[in-house]
Amino acid sequence: MINFPINEILPALGEFNITLTEKQIENLNKYANLLIEWNEKMNLTAITEPSEVVWKHFYDCILLFKDVDIKKGARVIDVGTGAGFPGMVLKIVREDINLTLLDGLNKRLVFLSEVLEELNLSASVVHLRAEEGAKKAEYREQYDYAVARAVANMNVLSEYCMPYVKVGGCFAALKGPAGREEAENAKKALSILGGGKTTVFAEGHQNIGERTIVVTQKVSPTPQKYPRISAKISKQPL
Repeated sequence: MINFPINEILPALGEFNITLTEKQIENLNKYANLLIEWNEKMNLTAITEPSEVVWKHFYDCILLFKDVDIKKGARVIDVGTGAGFPGMVLKIVREDINLTLLDGLNKRLVFLSEVLEELNLSASVVHLRAEEGAKKAEYREQYDYAVARAVANMNVLSEYCMPYVKVGGCFAALKGPAGREEAENAKKALSILGGGKTTVFAEGHQNIGERTIVVTQKVSPTPQKYPRISAKISKQPL
């Protein structure tokens, strides 16, 4: 087993009052080892160097807690979760979260199911395309928070994610340096989909570069015709 340098991020996390227990550090280390092991047989991540995994995956995901006050027991859906970022990391740090991991590729969910079992954590693992899940009553507007990381441009991503958020909840996108510009270009889409105030938080660290977290409040229900089929979403963004 590789010993991932989780301790490297502890001082930076402490700056926004996140303290990891020994158990959480152990769980992150187990998760990282499973990620590297499974990555040899399927494409989960291009980032494999231990320190980079800790900073560019784990720290990057935990930054969400700096800017979004996720209430205790909140229902959170990670749309297009991939290898589990940010959802799995959020669950390790805040076990009280009621988490749903949604992805259209089943083999990723097989991997995440093993991670959950190994770490003795519980989450709903849902094999559906984002636009399909958002049409189902058991998922549509059922979540306090929808989160997504590095999935698509904001004007596209918002149509996939906003339908999952209940009125009064919020959609949080973890983006790179272009997040502010993307949010500006997505204003119309977010408004059509029931979004209200959008706040862009500029984040980052010398070990991850510039990051942004774009947070949109949900103020009205998403019209039933959204989301559209995937081809229309990508070819004709709102």
